[in-house]
Amino acid sequence: MVQLTINGKQIEAPEGTTVLTAAKQAGIEIPTLCAHKELTPFGGCRLCIVEVQGFRVPIASCTLPVTNGMVVNTETDALKKSRKFILSMLFSERNHFCPFCQVSGGDCDLQNAAYHEGMTHWPMQPGWNKFAVDTTHPYFVLDNNRCILCRRCVRACGELVGNFTLTMAERGASTLVVADTNVPLGESTCIKCGTCVQVCPTGALIDRTSAYQGHESAMTQVKSICAGCSVGCGVNLFVNNNRIARIEGDWAGAVNHGLLCEHGRYDPMNEKRNRLTSPLMRKNGQLVPVSWDEALGAVADKLKPLAGKSKAGVAALVSTRVSAEAMAMFKELFTGGLVTSTEEGMTTAAVSAVGESEGVFEGKLDTLRNADLVLCLGANVARSHMVAGFMVKRALPKGLRLINVDPESSELDELADLSLKPRLGSDLAVIEAMQAIILQEGLGRAPLSMAEPAKVIEAAVQASGLDQETLARAARMLAHAVSPVILFGKGITAQRSEKLVAALLGLARLTGAVDGERMGLLSVKGEANSAAAALLGLEQQFALEDQQAVFALVGDDYLSRRMTEKLAAAPYLVVQASYASAVTEKADVVLPVALWSEQAGHFVNMDGRVQAAEKAVDAPAGIRENTAVLAEIAMRMNMPIKQDWHNALHARKTSLALA
Repeated sequence: MVQLTINGKQIEAPEGTTVLTAAKQAGIEIPTLCAHKELTPFGGCRLCIVEVQGFRVPIASCTLPVTNGMVVNTETDALKKSRKFILSMLFSERNHFCPFCQVSGGDCDLQNAAYHEGMTHWPMQPGWNKFAVDTTHPYFVLDNNRCILCRRCVRACGELVGNFTLTMAERGASTLVVADTNVPLGESTCIKCGTCVQVCPTGALIDRTSAYQGHESAMTQVKSICAGCSVGCGVNLFVNNNRIARIEGDWAGAVNHGLLCEHGRYDPMNEKRNRLTSPLMRKNGQLVPVSWDEALGAVADKLKPLAGKSKAGVAALVSTRVSAEAMAMFKELFTGGLVTSTEEGMTTAAVSAVGESEGVFEGKLDTLRNADLVLCLGANVARSHMVAGFMVKRALPKGLRLINVDPESSELDELADLSLKPRLGSDLAVIEAMQAIILQEGLGRAPLSMAEPAKVIEAAVQASGLDQETLARAARMLAHAVSPVILFGKGITAQRSEKLVAALLGLARLTGAVDGERMGLLSVKGEANSAAAALLGLEQQFALEDQQAVFALVGDDYLSRRMTEKLAAAPYLVVQASYASAVTEKADVVLPVALWSEQAGHFVNMDGRVQAAEKAVDAPAGIRENTAVLAEIAMRMNMPIKQDWHNALHARKTSLALA
């Protein structure tokens, strides 16, 4: 630890900490514009300058590391004068018409910094630029007239997302933020994650969905969990008048550290489906609105006799987007018959089976931070589970090597050091060949039994269509890595092969990816609560036989055409859903329920973190939460439910270390 003095206050900070960070940790605010806690210190705006005893001139605190005995002043008259001059220059360079900007009134860092320095007007006339405003993007607008050239957006796009779409063009007062080779944003390589908008300190990047919807001070902020996929990103929901006005990544989020993708930030804001507002029952061939009492009574009357037959007459299907509480209640209510999830264990069943015999072997996403090589198999994380993809992509310029194994074309192909395109279904042969090569060349870090490695390699060449040298190159890269991580997805798990997953685990141990406390093996799950569904054993394939009724808890999920067709064949169908769909049109009873943001619950993400999602807004009148509906049905059927979701999650031996 380092001892220093700031404004006469003795403080202690870890070695390597910047003066800016040390001051903030001690409750001393230093104004800044270009600095951001998740970005590499830049020192561009010079607003955070401080005086340091022994230094001839003021220096930017965001790039200055603390040293023992350092004496710092942050609020001298000379510093205040310098900051006012810096701000005056910033206001004069572009057209900052604060009353017309959607972030004025407390949400603009530039305006707030000026008020902090006691500024009430422009000391100098602006340059009256007329930069073109780029409105081609579907989610946000780029207005260089309001830009202060802090480069936060450019740095975030590269350092945090790894996409490198944004850059700077021209020089001096003509400098602009541009996309790619100065093409319109809507035609660029932008992946629509919105990180640039979230870090922008002015109104240069305008979010279309939340512009002019109110100031942060007038909104309620609710910390919750994104229900878009199994990564489980932390989000801040900005609520105004019982409506979500904006979604941002939570910089304190344990998984994403502030990042969000398009699906987490913008999809919920652009929902176009028709909301169900009343229970419906089929009468004379038509679905008609009825009371909750009538609808629930009809469901209980139909299911109770079937439940008396050990529930064998009921098939039950639950979405992997619903909370662990609802999922556990659902399983308990329908145990005895066919009870499974909408994913049918496609992304988890094989991994769960190996976990039951091997115990914990999957690690946390944070292992990607220190990896020097990633072997990615059947997981296009550049398109699905995008925040996990960001963690890989942003490390590539820092020296991370990437091997991508996928029969399908993928955005990762052009980023990978080595891209393997084996024949479909030959993944096991490829993995065993890599094991054999590592054993042949004596590169293994753990024992592995294999008879006749040469024949294994020869068979893999025939099965996969890959040449031996390509397989050897991949195996050597993996074996020589110091901190390898093996990341696999639906391309592997959808084969539902325990042998395949066991082989991957063997490869991970052989190469040191899994070694003692180090867990560098990760499987990308499906939707937000795929892992919870696996822990509860909801992984069977859904196939109707002689069941007399089907209960489908869809929530706000989408169902595939294949699953919709299966449900349509049910003799009696109850659908618990938030939106009208092809499934609800075929139902005998429809029970309208709350969205993900209208009810609290817990979610287990892909690496085993049990996280709480908070209720942000109230559902429309007449709509109930998933757990309330299930509890009412259980009561009417005289079936007590324990509602012990936490213990239910821990009942099964698993590959995940729950936290």
